Amino acid sequence: MEIKFGDRIRALREDSDLNQTELAGKLNMTQRKISYIECGKCEPSLEDIIAFCKYFKVSSDYLLGLSKNEK
Repeated sequence: MEIKFGDRIRALREDSDLNQTELAGKLNMTQRKISYIECGKCEPSLEDIIAFCKYFKVSSDYLLGLSKNEK
């Protein structure tokens, strides 16, 4: 089974003990945007991907499902 971008974001967020509103505040996004990204209703922009990578300290390859390694 392929793990999707939104699933990885949700897992990272939950591992960090954050709810969607808290993560949204830290990344200057709305809670709705985080929700839509996690459930696959919208695609993240390049800026969003960069923000997630920097915040969670993971590689873009990991978030995009190209690697199983976070770094």
